[in-house]
Amino acid sequence: MLFSTKVKNIQRLQQIIKILLKYGFEDVVSTTSLKRFVPIDDWKRDNKPVFKYSRAERIRMVVEELGPTFIKFAQTLSNRPDILPQDLIEEFQKLQDSVPPFSEEEAIAIVEKETGMSLNDFVSFFDNKPLGAASIGQVHRARLKDGKDVVLKIQRPGAYGQILTDLRLLKEFVKHTHPFFIKYGLLNPDDIVETFEESIVNELDYTIEAKNLVQFRKANKGKDHLHIPYAFLEYTTKKLLVMEYVSGCKITDIRTIKSWGLSLKDVANAGMNIYLDQIFEQGFFHADPHPGNVLVQPDGKIILIDFGMIGRLSKYQRFALANFLASMARNDARGMALHLRRIAKETENEDTKALEQDLSNMVDRYYTHGNEEATMAEVTTALQDIIYKHSLSVPGSIFLILRALAILEGIINVVSPDLEVLPEIEPYAEKLAKEQFSFKNLSSDFYYTFYQLSSLFYNLPMEVRYILKKTRTGKLSLNVEHKGLEPLIQQKSEAASNLNIVILIAALLITSGIIMNAPIPYSSRNFLGMPIMSSLGFISAFLMIIYLVLKPKKY
Repeated sequence: MLFSTKVKNIQRLQQIIKILLKYGFEDVVSTTSLKRFVPIDDWKRDNKPVFKYSRAERIRMVVEELGPTFIKFAQTLSNRPDILPQDLIEEFQKLQDSVPPFSEEEAIAIVEKETGMSLNDFVSFFDNKPLGAASIGQVHRARLKDGKDVVLKIQRPGAYGQILTDLRLLKEFVKHTHPFFIKYGLLNPDDIVETFEESIVNELDYTIEAKNLVQFRKANKGKDHLHIPYAFLEYTTKKLLVMEYVSGCKITDIRTIKSWGLSLKDVANAGMNIYLDQIFEQGFFHADPHPGNVLVQPDGKIILIDFGMIGRLSKYQRFALANFLASMARNDARGMALHLRRIAKETENEDTKALEQDLSNMVDRYYTHGNEEATMAEVTTALQDIIYKHSLSVPGSIFLILRALAILEGIINVVSPDLEVLPEIEPYAEKLAKEQFSFKNLSSDFYYTFYQLSSLFYNLPMEVRYILKKTRTGKLSLNVEHKGLEPLIQQKSEAASNLNIVILIAALLITSGIIMNAPIPYSSRNFLGMPIMSSLGFISAFLMIIYLVLKPKKY
């Protein structure tokens, strides 16, 4: 069926198209099947000079008007420089997920529905004014009946349905504009949308964030300089998250931190080491360290909040990343290229020498010539450009790390400008690089390999016996799937069909000729002086010849 039969909210689709046209993206519509949904009058843009903006700026303007789902999609893409060019990433990073709060009555109704209790039975205090509001939900301060101060993260009414509708539209939109995205170097838009769908659907389920809180508390148990809020799982649902209320100032609030008598350098060091430990030691890290999510208490303890966005690294991804950073510190471009390709899931570019040269140029620019002012943000940008240039399919968690480190560096530059991130990373990288070849890790790898091999040899005799039995009884079947041979098969089938017709024509001509020369009295020949059977045979053969000549080819 056509697009219009699959999408229920056709008005929303037309709204998307109008916004694209408004900002000068006629080619997205005019070169695709979307153009059938646009009345001719809607191609005007009220003479607004949108072309004075760059293409990346106009794309960002389109996203802003399309609303929260599309803003979140663009924000997700801003963490993927392997997919988008740098100018578009910079524009997408300007997008803000800010919407007006929903009413107190709606918030209370959701809390009562999710808990199954009236508000007065659930809490003794509820702050009508939200602490913050976003497209998916907003946060209110409250106090449970047992006196514990909490925050209630409440999902926005209708958010789930609206996001699912927009996701359907987004998938259909990408389907119809696939050639446009390929033209501009985005080769797998369908996969990108599917990944985003999984991410945002998880974000719509607050029980997942609650489990993240539990896991982080467990992983950081005993660390006195860090506090992770407690999640009340017994009250938490998909639309309501109840967690411990924690107070503190933003880590960039220098005046307050100084008034508490704390050392800015110690605070910056603590915050940085918390993140480096999560990334390189735990492989499980808070992926959104902007100042509003990193708080400081009067005793110097760091508090992390908002665990909706987290990153995970496997042990071997951590080893590869550590080896890459250690190679960078040694100015070893070949080692950097080797480990970067290990990090990448796949690549269509096999030009290793070109990759080595680009990495070598990056190191020369930021390290070899003593560039003491080189920042993590600059190195990250240069590395992202290289990844994009060489079409390396790097896991999204790696980009979350690079983004987190760049944000962390910005925070540290405010709190303690003398502290540098890159030198602090090197000890972690060297430690992991050595740990890779430790007896404990090698013995673990050996055990796993031995287990796999033993399983193979244990099952091999039974598998061979099964195959031999199938062969002996004549029940062995092989399924062969061919790819790219359809035109050849069609051509051969067509040729065989034509050959059958030619044989039939020859048979008709020969048979008709024999009948015509048979000793039949001339008076018995009543069609063109020939027997009726001969006449019919010649006519049939003639028609078949015309059919063969005019027959359209299917290959």
